[in-house]
Amino acid sequence: MKKRVFPNRITGLLAGAMMTIVATLAAAVFSVALFAQEPASASEPETHGYRNPVLPGFYPDPSVCRVGDDYYMVNSTFNYFPAVPVHHSKDLIHWEQIGHCITRPAQTRLQNIGAWNGIYAPTIRYHEGTFYMVTTNVSGGGHFFVTAKDPAGEWSDPIRIRDQGIDPDFFFDDDGKTYFLSAQGAGEIHLAEIDLKTGRLLSRSETIWRGTGGRCAEGPHMYRKDGWYYLMIAEGGTEYGHSETIARSRDLRGPFEECPSNPILSHALARGYQNPIQGTGHADLIQAHDGSWWMVCLGFRVLGGFYHVTGRETMLAPVKWNEDGWPVVNGNGAISLEMNVPTLPQVPFAEKPPRTEFDEAKLGMEWNYYCAPHFENYSLAERRGWLRLRTSAVTIDNSNSPTWLGRRQQDIDFAAATKLDASGLKDGDEAGLTVFMTTDYHYDLFVRKRDGKLSLVLKYRMSRMNHTAKEIHLESDVVYLKAQGNKDVYSFQYSTDGVKYEPLGEMDAAFLSSETAGGFTGVYLALYAQGRQNGGCADFDWFEYTKTK
Repeated sequence: MKKRVFPNRITGLLAGAMMTIVATLAAAVFSVALFAQEPASASEPETHGYRNPVLPGFYPDPSVCRVGDDYYMVNSTFNYFPAVPVHHSKDLIHWEQIGHCITRPAQTRLQNIGAWNGIYAPTIRYHEGTFYMVTTNVSGGGHFFVTAKDPAGEWSDPIRIRDQGIDPDFFFDDDGKTYFLSAQGAGEIHLAEIDLKTGRLLSRSETIWRGTGGRCAEGPHMYRKDGWYYLMIAEGGTEYGHSETIARSRDLRGPFEECPSNPILSHALARGYQNPIQGTGHADLIQAHDGSWWMVCLGFRVLGGFYHVTGRETMLAPVKWNEDGWPVVNGNGAISLEMNVPTLPQVPFAEKPPRTEFDEAKLGMEWNYYCAPHFENYSLAERRGWLRLRTSAVTIDNSNSPTWLGRRQQDIDFAAATKLDASGLKDGDEAGLTVFMTTDYHYDLFVRKRDGKLSLVLKYRMSRMNHTAKEIHLESDVVYLKAQGNKDVYSFQYSTDGVKYEPLGEMDAAFLSSETAGGFTGVYLALYAQGRQNGGCADFDWFEYTKTK
């Protein structure tokens, strides 16, 4: 075959055109590269993607309400005080704590109760200028609600509601009446009209739905949309079989028809059983100020395939309503750690410094006491810039209000450290740092005084086993204590100068998991002091918590 030859003029035209095309493409690629390297303008907020959990650590049973473009959320706290934290957000993703609903021991009884007891599943609602938080203290007093004009508090004294069950909710209907929902008996959802001034029920508490057949029908929330009453509940128990189901009716009291796609959220099915998030459920729906719909729910991050230590945490998922009028959660009824979805314009809050210096007149809102505290055992004023804990004969193996002050473990990989001055301890006293799940399951690194001498002790408490892993003599009253965690172990170190730390030992994280220790809470990092009798004290200069990965 002969080689085809173009005339010079055509060849020149083609060559010129090709050069023009190449130059144009190169310019376009260069422009795209430049554009990609330019950072987003600070005035243009992120509107895509986020990471679950949006509220990490022990923050279960989330409930949310909206006022304009502000969002407020509450969570269960069980036996910890102050109780029922209140968080604020502008985007449902970034949350900042602004207060607690229960800040006075007289508001509800939290003395001498364990990790299965105390404050269950609160609901927060806003109606005609007032915020309402309704909950149940299963350890005494039952249902009650408190109110506030400002969700940061102070909140009112409680108004009791005489009815059975747990997981209460308020529903404000279009007719001006208010209704009280709760989970009762063998998985029944009850409804009654209520007087918000007195807490008195104005009608008989009636069963309106028993769920789809899953165990532990609970956590009811009612919504009004497009002429329907939607009743959403949790089923399956708050463990690995947890799920969320929904039904609707034209009448508030039913009968309710079930969503044909129930459960609308569950990781117990094939779509989610290998997900690193498990136990999803106990949800609340919210319509955002831009018209989009979202769901907050609890879930937990599984470690080693079968355990979790950070408790049940708050997750977020987008919701769409299908053509038949049913909610669809994140497209397939499952959520993930990395959520690649459109969001509201994101408004993050400034990060808090990792170190608490104890130089303020009040503790930060991240700190909790174990049960109702004896406030006389805690002081920020006696030694300026230090936290003083007075020893108590009530030990951290006992739920009757030990001298114990902690904050949640919020990250799988973390480090917590403190500087302790043990010069105020008396013979028989102990003070230090504990990685604490329950009174029966905790790992402790502490200073002990015996026969006038100080020693540093690493001890593991796992149910009936109390094991002293190491004990070494201390020459100084001042020592630095550190605990670190990852998905496998908790490890412990100490230092005499705050610079060079020496390892002491490590123990499996699984023994502090909910699956082993039980309860409805999560791991805390806490400072404590205890002794054979009252009178000694321990001073802590600072406490530092950092995420390490």
